[in-house]
Amino acid sequence: MAETIHIGRKISRIRELRGMKQDALAAQLGISQQAISKLEQSENVEDETLEKVAKILNVSPEAIKNFSEEAVFNNINTFHDNSSLNDYSSLLNYQCTFNPIDKIVELYERLLKSEQEKVELLKNSK
Repeated sequence: MAETIHIGRKISRIRELRGMKQDALAAQLGISQQAISKLEQSENVEDETLEKVAKILNVSPEAIKNFSEEAVFNNINTFHDNSSLNDYSSLLNYQCTFNPIDKIVELYERLLKSEQEKVELLKNSK
């Protein structure tokens, strides 16, 4: 049995990796945050809507359709595995238009900043 492609979930993960909130995507599409939530719960998305979302997320509609978490981690592992530096075949099947390592660093930096802000708030509340 073929695995079901859940386009809404893929849109959600790419949006999250881009560091974009639902309301920001909604504003750019001219729809409500609730409509984005419903879109991200949808297994299928109309081609016209998918194209608009892809443009805002700066990826192709095909990249959304072909996106997989496994491919992101395989890409990272392949990049760091010296034994496969000359094997680009795994990268050819993956059409991600952003560097996953940059996104991990970006998420880490945001988490660190958030923790620093919490520490400051706790210091100032004493």
